[in-house]
Amino acid sequence: MADVTPSGSGGPIRVLPPPPDGNLTVSGGVGGITVQLDELDQGAGRLDLLAERLAAIEAGLFAAWQELGAHQNQPRSTGTAALMAVWEAKDAVQEVHRELRRISGQVRSCRREYEIAESAAHLQWRLGLSDPDVEFQKHVDFWRTGFLNGDATEMLAANAVLVLPAIKPLVEKNIPSLRTGTVTATREESVPIDLDASPAGLLKRVQLIEARGSGYVEVIEVDAGGRKAYVVVVPGTQVNESDGGTNPFDLGGIVDGMGGQSEQVNAAVIQSLRAAGAEPGADVVAVGYSQGGIHAMNLAADEGFLRDYRLRYVLTAGSPVSRITPSPDVSTLHLEHRTDWVPGSDGMPNRDARNQVTVTMTNDLYVRGGEDAGLGPGHSLTGYQEAASLVGASKDPSLVQSTAVLDGVLGAGGAATATRFALTKTPPPAVPKDRRDPFSGRPQPGAR
Repeated sequence: MADVTPSGSGGPIRVLPPPPDGNLTVSGGVGGITVQLDELDQGAGRLDLLAERLAAIEAGLFAAWQELGAHQNQPRSTGTAALMAVWEAKDAVQEVHRELRRISGQVRSCRREYEIAESAAHLQWRLGLSDPDVEFQKHVDFWRTGFLNGDATEMLAANAVLVLPAIKPLVEKNIPSLRTGTVTATREESVPIDLDASPAGLLKRVQLIEARGSGYVEVIEVDAGGRKAYVVVVPGTQVNESDGGTNPFDLGGIVDGMGGQSEQVNAAVIQSLRAAGAEPGADVVAVGYSQGGIHAMNLAADEGFLRDYRLRYVLTAGSPVSRITPSPDVSTLHLEHRTDWVPGSDGMPNRDARNQVTVTMTNDLYVRGGEDAGLGPGHSLTGYQEAASLVGASKDPSLVQSTAVLDGVLGAGGAATATRFALTKTPPPAVPKDRRDPFSGRPQPGAR
């Protein structure tokens, strides 16, 4: 856009992403591009209103000048002086009026140019083209870790994820182990805890509930300034043959989350909250890692859940949640790592919105020979706990505002009660011994 601004304003009108904060890059929130563009639109509207008022004043001054014309020589010195003064005033108002119109046009031009640039970038992305630096980083990350990074995974998964809801019934029919089944919650124990209500502290609760065993969630009751608030903690994917297909957070839980909006898990979460004593309308914070983040975000888009409870905040780590649009009343914070392929497995970047903030760690990671990297070094829960600690110390305006919302819900934390629930789902039917491959029709290995 041309560098045209009012005199003394200091520079051209443009929108810019927040600068990197150490190893963190931030998008969305109050400092995000979307909010900047919305503010520019609002500013342009106000400038137009001012310009309209000045146009009316200009017209009034011109009318006054015309009326004074008949009296310019009575006496000549005072009449002419009055005419000149009114005309100069009209010219001055007209100049400001034109300047405001020009600035308003440039503000709107800024938005149009940004949207055009975004469309062009999206088209390049759909065609498999990207910035050379991004392409180079994909190769470097793969060489260092042996895993695709988030950008590479997004490009590969862009179209595949769109068909998941449509093929979910077919997948569940032919692969019984991926069936979701009805999920029920059984209360196991309640224990007093000292809650660290920061993002890092909440992710620590994920680590603790995963250590409790397969299929557990935790509901934490917090006394936040004389009122009760609740934290729902959801674990990541758990694959254990000993579960016998009853764990809702196995691979079938991914199908439920990405293809079924977590219908079954959401119902069990409501059941757990009620059993933990959460009254209708209580404030809730949802926290999830990996698959658990999908379920946590689906709560933010579940009208039934939002009718029962006031979900205020969602924290996810290493979760593919870009295709889930939360209610505008829910603030969300998403932690990702550049080298983590899991958040990119839904095929698109997270939204840049006032109520959604995405933080991406950009530090380089490596996998050395013989090292068991699991799903990749970028998907480490301890790594995301470190990222959450950096978020808590950041001065980025989007992160400051996001953590302030969390503080407003949970306060400083402290003494709280954690209630653990064992979630179980109806196991899939037994696979007949003569089972055939769903694609070739031939008997599978070991079938009779």
